[in-house]
Amino acid sequence: MSPESKKLFNIIILGVSFMFIFTAFQTCGNIAQTVITNLNSTDFHGSGYTSMSIIYGVFSASNLISPSVVAIVGPQLSMVVSGIFYSLYIAIFIQPATWAFYTASVFIGIAAAVLWTAQGNCLTVNSDENTIGRNSGVFWALLQSSLFFGNLYIYFAWQGKTHISESDRRTVFIALTVISLVGTVLFFLIRKQEDMKTPGEEDSANEILGDSSSAQNKMTRAVAAFKKSIKLSFTKEIMLLSVTTAYTGLELTFFSGVYGTCIGAVNRFGSEEKSLIGLSGIFIGVGEILGGGIFGLLSKNNRFGRNPVVMLGIVVHFIAFYLIFFNMPNDAPIAPMEGTDDVAYMIPSKEVAIFCSFLLGLGDSCFNTQLLSILGFLYSEDSAPAFAIFKFVQSICAAVAYFYSNYFLLQWQLLIMVVVGFFGTITFFTVEWEAAAALVARGSDYSSI
Repeated sequence: MSPESKKLFNIIILGVSFMFIFTAFQTCGNIAQTVITNLNSTDFHGSGYTSMSIIYGVFSASNLISPSVVAIVGPQLSMVVSGIFYSLYIAIFIQPATWAFYTASVFIGIAAAVLWTAQGNCLTVNSDENTIGRNSGVFWALLQSSLFFGNLYIYFAWQGKTHISESDRRTVFIALTVISLVGTVLFFLIRKQEDMKTPGEEDSANEILGDSSSAQNKMTRAVAAFKKSIKLSFTKEIMLLSVTTAYTGLELTFFSGVYGTCIGAVNRFGSEEKSLIGLSGIFIGVGEILGGGIFGLLSKNNRFGRNPVVMLGIVVHFIAFYLIFFNMPNDAPIAPMEGTDDVAYMIPSKEVAIFCSFLLGLGDSCFNTQLLSILGFLYSEDSAPAFAIFKFVQSICAAVAYFYSNYFLLQWQLLIMVVVGFFGTITFFTVEWEAAAALVARGSDYSSI
C-alpha cells in the first residue's frame, strides 16, 4: 500500500471508529434528558443537562493535560482507552444510579479530552496542506453518520410512546453499549505513521508518535506538549479562532441536547412527540453528512477559501433560530415530565421542527469542517496542542450552555447563540484573510488550502 493510500485508509478507519462510538454517545445524549425525566419518579434523581455540563466542564479542564497524555501513551492507545470509558458511561443507563451516573460523567470528560486530542493528531499526521480539507470533510461526514443510525432506531422503537418503560430503556442502552465497544476495537486497525516524517524533523507529530522506550524522553515530550499548549493559547490566531470555537460549543449543546428535549416536550405533537426526537436526530445527521461530504470533496476546487462556507453556516443557523423561535414554546427546554401545552407565535409544526434539525446540522458542519481545516493548515507542526485548545474552548462553552439550559427559556438561549455566532464569524474571517495573505506571499495558490 502506497504512503498516500495508507494515510487515506487511516482517515477512513478513524472516521468509522468515531461513527460507531458516537452513534452510541450522541444518541444517548439526544435521549438522555427525556429518559431521565421518565425515571425521576424512581430513586434516580439525576439530570441529563447537569451530567452533560459536568462532562464538558471536566473535558475543558482535561484538555490542558491531554497533549501530555497522548505524548506518553501514543494516539492509538489513547483512543482505545477513551472508547472504553465512553462505553461505560452509556452502560450506566442500563441500571441507572445517581452516584454512578455523575461519577461516570467525570471520567468520560477526561476520556473525551484525550480522545479528541489524539484524533486531531491522527488527522494531521495523515494529511498535508493539499489533503487536510478533503480529509477533514471525509472524517466529519463519517463521524456525523452516527446521528443517523441510532436515531433511526429511536424513531421506530418509540413510535406512539408517551412514556419510556424500563424494558424500552434497557434494550436501547444495551445495544448502544455494544456499538460503542465495536468502534473502540476498530482503533486497532489504524497503522502507525512514524515513517511519514523526514528524519530529524522534530515536530509534535513525530514527538507524539515516537516509539522511544525511555521514560525520561516521554516525560520530556509531555512537558514540551504542555508548554506548547500554553504558548499557543496566547497567539493572535488562536485567540481570534476561540470566539468561533466558543460558538460551536454553544450550538453543539443546543442541537445535541436541548433541541431534542424541546421537541419531546411539545404536547401538541401528540403521540409522536417522543419518536420525533429520533427523527430530529436523523435530520441533524443528514445536514452534518451533507455538509461534511460536500465541503470535503469540493475543498480542492475551492478557489475562494473557507470564508464562504462559514458565511453559509451562520446564515443557515440564523434562519433555523428564527424558525425555532416562532415554532417552539418558550418553556420547552425546561418543561416537566407532563410536557408543555404552550404555543409560541405559530401552532407547533412537526415539519418546521424537523426542517430546523436539518439546518442545525448543516450549519454545524460548515463551522466544524472549516475549523478543523484551518487548524490543521496553520498548526501542522503543533497539531496536538492546537486541537487541545480548540476542544478546551469548545467544551467549556458547551458546559456553560448545558448548565444554563436547566434555567433559561428558549428565547434567551437563542439570543446568546446569535450574538456569539455573529462575532465568531467575523473573527474567523479575519484569521482566514491573514492566512490567505501569508500563503500568497509564499507564492502558493490560495485554492490549495
